[in-house]
Amino acid sequence: MEDSAPREEVAAATAYEQLHVPSLFQQWAPLVAEAARIGPGHRVVDVACGTGVLAREAVTHVGAEGAVVGVDPGRGFLSVAAELAPEVDWRMGTAEALPCEDESFDAVVSQFGLMFFEDRPQALREMTRVLAPGGRLAVAVWDSLDHSEAYPIEVALLDRIGGKCAGDALRAPFVLGDREELHSLFESSGVSSVEITTQHGTGQFPSIRAMVTADLRGWLPVMGVHLSEAQIERILEEAEDALSRFVTPDGTVIFDSPAHIVRGVKP
Repeated sequence: MEDSAPREEVAAATAYEQLHVPSLFQQWAPLVAEAARIGPGHRVVDVACGTGVLAREAVTHVGAEGAVVGVDPGRGFLSVAAELAPEVDWRMGTAEALPCEDESFDAVVSQFGLMFFEDRPQALREMTRVLAPGGRLAVAVWDSLDHSEAYPIEVALLDRIGGKCAGDALRAPFVLGDREELHSLFESSGVSSVEITTQHGTGQFPSIRAMVTADLRGWLPVMGVHLSEAQIERILEEAEDALSRFVTPDGTVIFDSPAHIVRGVKP
């Protein structure tokens, strides 16, 4: 890893790890690891690793004889990841130019990162390049926004109060929901035996305020969108009514959050 990350990047990554990972992302890590059939002694790279929830899951499968690498362009993410799992080899880099040797991994995994790559076909070609022949690829992406229960409502709220940039930041994770387009993207990028399964995860937050705060103070800053405190407070206030249908009797917010898991192999 390179130089230490700026304080604001570490703060945004810390908020992401504390607010989003347990509520949304952690549940998917075992499913992606299973899709890649990660086992003892395997060499695994987690592309766009973020704060490392999937890489940490991979560590539990590969054992002492295996090795896990995490790659991400975000210094803040890598700084938090290194604190949580120093046994992982954390590397700064982009998916389109992975800092890894040819055919050096048994499995390549990526969880909710493909949507944000500048050149998705190139990123998939890179993932294939670093796989050993017969190596396995497993990538998770969110289903379409209109198949999510709560987020279309929050997006509309952000559009109205925070502006289109704020709404678009929350739309961004859902842009690869079309299964046919997703299948074509992988096949045209050189991945073989492509299979897509759609699974229904659960978004679960302690409260509406916790859920929306996770986006306003965790996700939006990661996407370069910074709202004023007045905008944040107004969104939080109006969200209480807009999202009330998802509140359970104990105050927890629970909603369906489907995603696609794409599997493939290197020819």
